[in-house]
Amino acid sequence: MPLASAVVGAVLLAGCSAGPAPSHPPRTAQPEATVTSVPTTPSSAAPSSTAPPSPRPSATASPSALPVAPGAGARPQTSAVPSTHSTAFRNAMTDLWLAVTTGKASLALPAFFPLAAYQQVKAIPYPAADWHDRLWYDFTLDVGAAHELVGSHARLIRVTVATYDEVWVPPGVCANTLGYWHVPESRVVYSEHGAERSFGIADLISWRGVWYVVHFGAVLRSVVTGIVDQPETGPGIPGPAGGC
Repeated sequence: MPLASAVVGAVLLAGCSAGPAPSHPPRTAQPEATVTSVPTTPSSAAPSSTAPPSPRPSATASPSALPVAPGAGARPQTSAVPSTHSTAFRNAMTDLWLAVTTGKASLALPAFFPLAAYQQVKAIPYPAADWHDRLWYDFTLDVGAAHELVGSHARLIRVTVATYDEVWVPPGVCANTLGYWHVPESRVVYSEHGAERSFGIADLISWRGVWYVVHFGAVLRSVVTGIVDQPETGPGIPGPAGGC
């Protein structure tokens, strides 16, 4: 089955263009990449080093999303640096994987950049309509394309985020009224039929110190269709830097 695999451009939102990395608040040095293992079975709480494995749901149980940061989108933005080791991030990536393996994009809604936050960020007419008709609609198409590629029985191994490519996008850039952290081209690594495979997450951006997916398969697209971002055999390589 043919699937598009390229990210078109290095921009975050309509009307944005790539350029030099913007200045950002001071932060401590980060490793080259953060590799975060994400539980493959949803549970009510993030696992710890001492907690027993979460039981597998029964065959008749309906899958459900985990909370990421309930109500945070309506609250003011902060410059807090998002962590890939937080419960919020683990839950977000678990929800994203659940959406991919079920083909139900709505299960990843907690992992997607909140509508209320988008309305605060964007200095454009009708940001709510843009969120619904472009951002979220494109995301649902990309989840469908990823589901066709991955299927229902693959196992999530990890999500790799290139923390060295994180930048703070200041207010006034890309028609934004507020700043946020941005990191491009993370990698979702999974196992299928004994082989390690991966695909990308085009863009993650932050709200109040939490990473959210804002573009999944591609930032921009020339046709309205679902896209899988750079599917590869093996773990792939995060990046490159760029965009906003």
